[in-house]
Amino acid sequence: MKVYGIPNCNTVKKALDWLKDHQIDIEFHNFKKSGIDVTKLEEWTLKVEWEALLNKRGTTWKMLDADYQKTIISKEAAFKLMQDKPSIIKRPVVETQSGSIILGFDEAQFANLLK
Repeated sequence: MKVYGIPNCNTVKKALDWLKDHQIDIEFHNFKKSGIDVTKLEEWTLKVEWEALLNKRGTTWKMLDADYQKTIISKEAAFKLMQDKPSIIKRPVVETQSGSIILGFDEAQFANLLK
């Protein structure tokens, strides 16, 4: 299982703690240190819509100029933004052993990983 996120993000911390408490081995990809490439974003959008990857509730989105926000209307524009500002990606992104994607942390959804 691979978890993508930012280590100081509270939601990522909760997810990592939950996975550790349930003794689930993970590989962690730090967006801040390693960024994200278009190939990975494309791979994810085969499983979830690009809009779901874009965190419009977070500080990074809110700090963008309103006119710039209005230009993010395509997958390509969103991907460029996600590469320029990876903290705009909803966190964490979890790639499960079965190949599915989980966005964010929901304890019930994570518990389904153990089934």
